Amino acid sequence: MRHWIAAAAGIAGWMAMTMTGMQTAAAQELIVEKRVFTLPSFTTQGGRALKDVKVGWESYGTLNADKSNAVLICHFFSGNSHAAGKYATADAAPGYWDAIIGPGKAIDTNKYFVLSSDTLVNLNTGDPNTTTTGPASIDPDTGKPYALDFPVVTIRDFVEVQKALVESLGIKRLALVAGPSMGSLQTLEWAASHPGMVAKAMPVIGAGEADAMLIAWLDVWAAPILVDPNWNRGDYYGKAPPLAGLAKALTAVTLQANHQEWANTTFGRRPAKEGEDPAAALSNRFQVQSVLDNAGEARAKVSDANHFLYLVKANQLFAAGGKSLADAATRIKAPVLLITQPEDLVFTADAVERTAAALKQGGVAVTQAFLQGTRGHLDGVASMKQAEGAIRAFLEK
Repeated sequence: MRHWIAAAAGIAGWMAMTMTGMQTAAAQELIVEKRVFTLPSFTTQGGRALKDVKVGWESYGTLNADKSNAVLICHFFSGNSHAAGKYATADAAPGYWDAIIGPGKAIDTNKYFVLSSDTLVNLNTGDPNTTTTGPASIDPDTGKPYALDFPVVTIRDFVEVQKALVESLGIKRLALVAGPSMGSLQTLEWAASHPGMVAKAMPVIGAGEADAMLIAWLDVWAAPILVDPNWNRGDYYGKAPPLAGLAKALTAVTLQANHQEWANTTFGRRPAKEGEDPAAALSNRFQVQSVLDNAGEARAKVSDANHFLYLVKANQLFAAGGKSLADAATRIKAPVLLITQPEDLVFTADAVERTAAALKQGGVAVTQAFLQGTRGHLDGVASMKQAEGAIRAFLEK
């Protein structure tokens, strides 16, 4: 699947795909292979045992003899493991962070072995390049999809599956853990929960916990699914799925992942169709409405509504280390490069500053870098080339 870039406590946006491709058109291409990691049994933080847990993963570069050069990249809300390179030369665009991952780039694959995996309850169930276990998966005990019988999972659960993957490769310590948006939450969870395994941490466009405002916005994202009659309390497998609700949910995510400067510059007040004045009929629309809805509808066809809801819950529940950021900060040993966008409408500037202050108060060595652009949250994907110097300096310390 051509990967739709998202931001939403990780987020999707059809527009960033073009920008990422433009940034890396002249760069040396990485051709990567998607693999599958299987855990025969996995127990969630809530105590539920799951059988035959599978996630997809990919890697770039070569693991050195003492396995000390591994870097883990954690993906955003609607992303998957495809952080860099292409699966085939004919692919329209490379992975979402291709601007900073690859030969000679900020995270240099001539030096580092970079790996990335799909999370549990990954959104992209209709993407052949995504492997995940979640509500749409078959429960081995019943032979039917789990639906809402799947247990609530957390960011810590995502991390524990990644840890099992990392350890299966014989890696005992990661040179760097990094990721944007929901990937930044995983990064901070890694640093707090497994401090001995993380040498450096680079959370991007994220914060140390979901505050009340973010929790409420995540609820707004989920609402269109819950009122779609086809959702049927999660029991829609083998029936008509709640595509209308899911499409609107993805539209809401994409809008908040961007910024008003982008919206006003790109669309202004133009009508969706020339000659169809929005003032002339209730059904006549503005261009911004039409474009966002079309993007949501396209994305919904390869996504799963229940998985969206489980991702929302995981993000709402997040507090680094499972308790509070202040507590987590006392356990984080790795230096942190915190990269954010001051105009971010998802993880806002005040939430970022609270995170930086709490980390510093807990004794963490924090370096901050700021992205500029018109995309808001999505600049953490589309504009990462700006941070190349800060990333190189951080890794060379």
